[in-house]
Amino acid sequence: MSDRKIEFLSGKRVYLRPLEKEDLPLIQKWANDPEIRRLTGEVAPMNGANAESFYTRVVEDRDRAWFVVVVRQDERPIGEAGLLRMFSAWRTTDLSIVLGEKDVWNQGYGSEAIHLLLDYAFGNLNFHRVAIGVIGFNENALRFYEKVGFRREGIQRDGYFYAGRYSDFVMMSLLEEDYRALQR
Repeated sequence: MSDRKIEFLSGKRVYLRPLEKEDLPLIQKWANDPEIRRLTGEVAPMNGANAESFYTRVVEDRDRAWFVVVVRQDERPIGEAGLLRMFSAWRTTDLSIVLGEKDVWNQGYGSEAIHLLLDYAFGNLNFHRVAIGVIGFNENALRFYEKVGFRREGIQRDGYFYAGRYSDFVMMSLLEEDYRALQR
């Protein structure tokens, strides 16, 4: 991994930095992890060429801001997070966060990273609404997003199919004023 420390969004324990080509082996590792695939809906394997293609899409897409989540203490990349389908005319965007290093789950890194991303979306980019889709059986993710202020707004019945089974897909959103109220 690159030894450059480029903090774009800075928190106490984590920071978010731009995705670099040197991060692709980690992105590929996380995308191919069976448990992470099940929770994120990835169905196709990611090989080196797919990772390169992903990187190209990320850096060329003006409607996306993508970051690597890094633990400040040891400069360890632990995941990826970003905004996609940014539509300024409607002041709305979608959010994604994946902590690929499972040994850091449930330690507060995801909460800090998502707050950095939401502050950026609502503050710097002036969005009014941030949305996310969550697989219905992923109760941990549903609780996590509700804890930071997201509300369930709809269900795509049987909208997710994995390993021979259907599950609902839960649509969630967070409005700027609700986020600001929670921050006070």
